[in-house]
Amino acid sequence: MKMNGKTFAEVMERFRFISVQESFDCVVAIANGGIIPAAIINQRLGLPLYLLTINWRDDNKKPRYDSPRLMMPIDFDYKNKKILLVDDRVKSGSTILFAKEKLAGALMIKTFAVNGHADYALYDENCFRFPWLI
Repeated sequence: MKMNGKTFAEVMERFRFISVQESFDCVVAIANGGIIPAAIINQRLGLPLYLLTINWRDDNKKPRYDSPRLMMPIDFDYKNKKILLVDDRVKSGSTILFAKEKLAGALMIKTFAVNGHADYALYDENCFRFPWLI
């Protein structure tokens, strides 16, 4: 199914061929948007997957709060770990920055986004609807 110029197959092809240079101890998904991309990366890299539940925007991408908020306590060990932090879209970088602050003590944090500015990104272009959204 084609969604604003991207099909699921096209996006999955990018997942298959993106080159991940570092080794990581775990994948951390920014929930909710990062869950599906992190699960795909998790299957590819075979690493433990954890959730960091952060909320800032509603389903229409309008700010719900003044800044991102941690919605649930962090329940996994991230100290001295090499983390691949995953979100669906990185636009302003506020959520990623907030997540990095909450994960202070990690040995290394690199970012992954389906679309946007990240250490690893499948696309960096105008917003498009992700093919897994109904």
